[in-house]
Amino acid sequence: MTTEGTYRPVRLPESRRLAIRGADYAVTEWGDAQAPLLVYLHGFGDCGTTFQFVVDELRRDWFVVAPDWRGFGATDLAAQAFWFPDYLADLDQLLQHYSPDAPVRLAGHSMGGNVAGLYAGIRPERVAAFVNLEGFGLPDSDPADAPQRYRDWLQKIRDGVAPVERDGFDVLADLIQRRSPRMSQARARFVARCWAGETAAGRVRLRMHPGHKLPNPVLYRRAEAEACWRGVSADVLLVAGRNSDFPPPDDLPFPRSRVAWIEDSGHMLHFEQPAVLAALIEDFLVNSSSTV
Repeated sequence: MTTEGTYRPVRLPESRRLAIRGADYAVTEWGDAQAPLLVYLHGFGDCGTTFQFVVDELRRDWFVVAPDWRGFGATDLAAQAFWFPDYLADLDQLLQHYSPDAPVRLAGHSMGGNVAGLYAGIRPERVAAFVNLEGFGLPDSDPADAPQRYRDWLQKIRDGVAPVERDGFDVLADLIQRRSPRMSQARARFVARCWAGETAAGRVRLRMHPGHKLPNPVLYRRAEAEACWRGVSADVLLVAGRNSDFPPPDDLPFPRSRVAWIEDSGHMLHFEQPAVLAALIEDFLVNSSSTV
């Protein structure tokens, strides 16, 4: 990967730190704090700064806030395990910081979309509009799998989990582009620098706490997620990539939702089609019941 340089942001971000429930949260901000607020929640293994490509394509002025979840990106936390409800509690405090009195426009990708979807049903009064980017839940778990899941979890804790390293930023960028083949080399290089830092040995280490590699011993119960989704009162835009491995089921129980498909895109919508995604998000937010 040598023919292109690294992506140069159009809208320059600012970084800040917030103390949230024992974690030193890294938050990326774009725009004027007086502009309408949009909070973006990244997916597993990603970080908030890679929303840059979408931010650069927005036509209106927004105050965009994108945290790095605990144990991802530049958010530091000394922990051995990460539990999904913690993300809900972190989000609750983050929104209390940025918008204590008014409901918020949320966008979330993959894991971030799942967190946002649960939160929007648990605290519907705090969410004005919700853009769900391929965060449509997981297949239901079989209770019979529980004993082996617990055994695997205990064994991994005993053995330990090592950080993930690659031979260099170009190697990592090549891997990122292979997984999202419609993104440019320049964007892949940018993401690689967001996702990893250089070690003393000259390799690059992913900015993801090794605890995230532990198997989750708590089985996913889809019926619980759907019960939360039914409580969402905000307008919901469900965005899916036509070439994704995670299409939305036909029976998603969000009460006020519609589906938008992005052609020629896989799961990483914000990497592969940021201009199309920005237009969808912006048009939805402007025309929803939370019109700004």
